[in-house]
Amino acid sequence: MSAAAQARPEARAGTRPAPRSGARAGRLAAGAAAGAVRVFLVLAALFWLMPTLGLLISSFLSPTDLNKGGWWQALTAPTRLTADNYERLLANDTITGALLSTVAIAVPATLLVVALGSFAGYAFAWLEFPGRDWLFLVVVGLLVVPVQVALIPVSELFGAIGLFETTAGVVLFHTAFGLPFAVFLLRNFFAEIPRELLEAARLDGAGELRLFTRVVLPLGGPAIASLGIFQFLWVWNDMLVALVFADSANPPITVALQQQVRQFGNNIDVLAPGAFLSMVVPLVVFFAFQRQFVTGVMAGAVK
Repeated sequence: MSAAAQARPEARAGTRPAPRSGARAGRLAAGAAAGAVRVFLVLAALFWLMPTLGLLISSFLSPTDLNKGGWWQALTAPTRLTADNYERLLANDTITGALLSTVAIAVPATLLVVALGSFAGYAFAWLEFPGRDWLFLVVVGLLVVPVQVALIPVSELFGAIGLFETTAGVVLFHTAFGLPFAVFLLRNFFAEIPRELLEAARLDGAGELRLFTRVVLPLGGPAIASLGIFQFLWVWNDMLVALVFADSANPPITVALQQQVRQFGNNIDVLAPGAFLSMVVPLVVFFAFQRQFVTGVMAGAVK
């Protein structure tokens, strides 16, 4: 046998792939790292949710049990949990009226911002009119105006026209301060719609209104849903504007809970169920539109 023939097996042996044990060890290491990341994320989420969990458990404890110890006592004695706090809370006309007042403020303020912001966003994106770019810059500049700056002048204006301490006044204030962000967000989203699609609809005889309702709105659904969620959560959880402009005889839930503290002191048996009850509606709204919200955020990030 020649030397070349004898060297050929050795050459073939040198080109063999690495043993599978190395690849398996790499996969095990990657799996262990991914598992460690998941465990860390779960622990971080539990730590983040700990105050909410404590609030929930406290809302089901009687005042006597709460005075004896913290909310964690329910983990060892779950029989102490009771729904009496919620029964008393729902029988409290102040709290139930405050929930209805909050709905009466949050829903119109959200719908108005979404509707007006959609029309304005479409106009700035696709309609030609004099001063469009300069006007859009003014709208963007309004984003930096803080709410606190407008409290005194708007209070004087509302007092002069009879809107101070009214639900309509609070709705108008939230609408005015929510529109700049709505116009900015929706204009940028609508501008990414392919021009060919709009031109094809115009060739089919669609007017601007039909083009807006049949083409732009369905394509902009994720962005509109994201805007609606942001606006609703901001208005529902607001306390400053409600404290200044809302009717003191029928305040929103945030102001009503603050008044409970001022009147009765540290009454956690009222505050805990009231605060958790005020969290339920935003959570329901968020999870109901979660898919549209994520789609809108991701689309905005890509664009």
